[in-house]
Amino acid sequence: MAEKTPYETLKAAIEAYGEAAMENFLRCRALGHAVAEGFDSYLEAPEPAVALVPPQGPFDPSQEYGDAAFSYDPKQPIRLEPIAFGISVTVPNVEDSGSLWIRTGIKVEVKDDRFEIFIANQPRLRLPLDFEGKLQPVYETLMAEFLHLFRHELADFGDARYQNRIGFVPTMPK
Repeated sequence: MAEKTPYETLKAAIEAYGEAAMENFLRCRALGHAVAEGFDSYLEAPEPAVALVPPQGPFDPSQEYGDAAFSYDPKQPIRLEPIAFGISVTVPNVEDSGSLWIRTGIKVEVKDDRFEIFIANQPRLRLPLDFEGKLQPVYETLMAEFLHLFRHELADFGDARYQNRIGFVPTMPK
């Protein structure tokens, strides 16, 4: 068997990178969808309350984002980097027909045989790649982050950092 040319060696390295980047994306995307579905069940809300949304910038919690909720641009090559997505929770307001929503960003990356998960400023979580039935720590960390936002950081409600993370949507009379 002939030795590989430098070009063939480079081509093999590029193919390995592409396969790893695609595997990272597909696994992280599957985890994102599972977290959104499972967190909705974890909350035990009387109606669906959780949405998969973009991790940053303006968003509508009632919109179905699909893959647009993830931090990759389908017009660009997929890179081998952490994948970010947002989880939003909408809660109807008891005083009127409006609702309150809150969002936090999650970054996920495949490292060796596990996921490394970062939820806002919470400690890093590690989960096996076979995550089915093992997402409870993620739900508990999401809950801790949402409660943290309300209990501590929102004391200074004029802070511009929260402009696109929490909002109240009143329902106007017709």
